[in-house]
Amino acid sequence: MNFLEERILKDGIIKKGNVLKVDSFLNHQMDINLLDEIGKEFKRRFSDTEITKILTIESSGIAIACAAARYFEAPVLFAKKSKSINIDGDMYVAEVESFTHKCKNQVIVSKSFLKENDKVLIIDDFLANGCALQGLISITEEAGATVEGIGIAIEKGFQIGGTVIRNLGYRLESLAIVDEMNDEDKTIKFREQ
Repeated sequence: MNFLEERILKDGIIKKGNVLKVDSFLNHQMDINLLDEIGKEFKRRFSDTEITKILTIESSGIAIACAAARYFEAPVLFAKKSKSINIDGDMYVAEVESFTHKCKNQVIVSKSFLKENDKVLIIDDFLANGCALQGLISITEEAGATVEGIGIAIEKGFQIGGTVIRNLGYRLESLAIVDEMNDEDKTIKFREQ
């Protein structure tokens, strides 16, 4: 069992509807030492890959992407879920559906920050149905950049996202893969990796 799986067992909360709450340490209140370990582990797993940009989606993926960026020495770019007045110029746009929030958003990335020579590592906190990742992949490919890998903190292995992304041929590394969760007896079964 790895450090993230141990922390999920210790502080994660299982709720009805296949919801795993990790907001006490990962995506609302953040344990910076844990995030540092996550960043270091992504660097170890993708050490054979040149990365020039780390791409994520707001907001929960940003802290994890920043932790990883320290080790890759690459800037973090995050797809915004709404356009603001200080985003100008041409943009890449993709529609993504959130499993957690049960809604669709258009996410945007300024074309000035993602170029065809970029080698991209996509990072996010959760992978459930894969829609957010597919949106980020679409934006990366539209830019002519290369998706060198995808790093996920927690994958829900019992949902289709991981299978879909792997079947598309992308290198996907998930630090913890939850194969089963039971909200009645509060048990979690992790996939052996």
